Amino acid sequence: MTQDQPRPINPAAIPPPLARYSHALLVPAGFELLVSSGQLGLAPDGAIPEDPREQCILIFESLAVILADAGMSFADVVRFTAYVTDRAYFPVYGEVRGRYVAGSAFASTLVIVSGFTRPEFKVEVEITAARRRD
Repeated sequence: MTQDQPRPINPAAIPPPLARYSHALLVPAGFELLVSSGQLGLAPDGAIPEDPREQCILIFESLAVILADAGMSFADVVRFTAYVTDRAYFPVYGEVRGRYVAGSAFASTLVIVSGFTRPEFKVEVEITAARRRD
């Protein structure tokens, strides 16, 4: 990694990450940060699919639009925070995230919650992205 990119931190003195992510990322000076609100599986027409995979896809498509509007892409994401209402949705979220994100140069947290503002929602994801200032 160069000073032009965030640097993954995975110390040998602690157990390795449990999945494809890094324990931490060090973002050097001179980067812009984008911090999103949690995105929910809501279609443009307001429909909420029952299937958690479809909700995840809608979430990642919304995140892609947010990133693009900021001149960024998923390659710039340094942190994912995901919330699911059932442990069974964790692998679904991970599989969908893997379609959009390569490598492990990001930090990640997943929390199982009792619910969201509307009971139809099963997954919520927020991101932090960093990009070198022009």
